[in-house]
Amino acid sequence: MKYDKPYVAPTLTVDAVLFQITNGVLETLLMKRPNEPFKGEWALPGGYNAKGETTTKALRRIVEQKTGVDIDTDLSYIEQLYTFDMVDRDPRGHAVSVTYMGCGREIVLRDAGAHVAFLDVDNLPDLAYDHANIIAYARERLIAKLTYTNAVSAFLDKRFTLTQLQSAYEIIFGREFDKRNFRKKFLSLNLIHETDELWRDGAHRPAKLYEFNSQTLESLSRSFD
Repeated sequence: MKYDKPYVAPTLTVDAVLFQITNGVLETLLMKRPNEPFKGEWALPGGYNAKGETTTKALRRIVEQKTGVDIDTDLSYIEQLYTFDMVDRDPRGHAVSVTYMGCGREIVLRDAGAHVAFLDVDNLPDLAYDHANIIAYARERLIAKLTYTNAVSAFLDKRFTLTQLQSAYEIIFGREFDKRNFRKKFLSLNLIHETDELWRDGAHRPAKLYEFNSQTLESLSRSFD
């Protein structure tokens, strides 16, 4: 293929959309940009993919350096989300972003400082680049993932009550589920089993604790939703 102008390859970057649930809120990890463009604005953790690095290795390096999060130990689940390649998404020039989505619980931001924080997905400030659209896309992917896999386990303790399970679904989906129908439908999937332990919370009646049959990601035989 011949070009009228000298060929210039687009810049390759990686970005991370990392979700967790805290105090009943779905949050995503953001950081304030220290430099232009968009200096001082919140953005997803991301950076350049260096020559000789796979996107996964670049992601691991960038996220740990910029936020203190170790994607290998702090996340329960991670996958490549999408490649965003609109030519005008970066004012400095054509930049292609290979974006990953990860989920975890009680993620520790080691020595990150005030410029890094988990923020409420439903109440985000103005974000740099196209990151608001990326986060919205990631949430839709996460919702879809919960309808045909056991990915919700990434947000829960190893043992949990059915109320905690339903709460995680409601927070992520952004809507309520009928308690009876939710439990009947979820239990019919045979993804979890009852343990011999009980959850005791103050004066409330003790609740049965459950576990997922598998702690690794697996697909359902039929859709949950």
